[in-house]
Amino acid sequence: MMWKLVSCTLCIFVSFFVLAKTTELDAEVKVEVLSRPEQCTSKSKKGDMINVHYDGFLAKDGSQFYCSRSVKDGHAQWYVLGIGQVIKGLDKGMVDMCPGEKRKITVPPALAFGSTGKDPVPPNATVIFEVELYSISRGPASVEAFREMDIDGDRSLSKAEVKAYFKLDYEKSGKARDEPFYERLVADVFRKTDHNYDGLISAKEYNVYEHDEL
Repeated sequence: MMWKLVSCTLCIFVSFFVLAKTTELDAEVKVEVLSRPEQCTSKSKKGDMINVHYDGFLAKDGSQFYCSRSVKDGHAQWYVLGIGQVIKGLDKGMVDMCPGEKRKITVPPALAFGSTGKDPVPPNATVIFEVELYSISRGPASVEAFREMDIDGDRSLSKAEVKAYFKLDYEKSGKARDEPFYERLVADVFRKTDHNYDGLISAKEYNVYEHDEL
């Protein structure tokens, strides 16, 4: 009787372990590199500001549910990588990309829209994104960058301060852009970070990594 009990307990444990491993494997993001430039001067990492276009498809039938080229006047989207501004699967799948690289990223439901879905994506749907990365710049989400941007030292960032920071950063790298480019970049940063819509990014709003120094 004791042996049967131990055997049953072991069976349950093994079954749970296998189930856990299967769930873990099912939750992996699959990345296929479609094209990559021969020369890659930098690769995307957590905290970088990246500029991308991407199309979203349902894995089940291939139907398209999102196209960044058809929203916001067709401009490529700006994101700080790795902080949850996009679904977890994209945050994982866009790491180590080169400017000019294209990827196909397959995301399981657990790292996409989950068991509830998000219209028009149904519940428990595996989704596929075709992503093209245009540029990478040092993201604003660091203590050092905040201090550099906060010119007047008031522990909040104005649009002018953020714009000046990005403009200097691009000029230093020899990739100066026109004014509309910086205006769109700043607008995207404030749309994602200025949670109370007061036209300023406070230290609390900016502190996406929860640094005590801020």
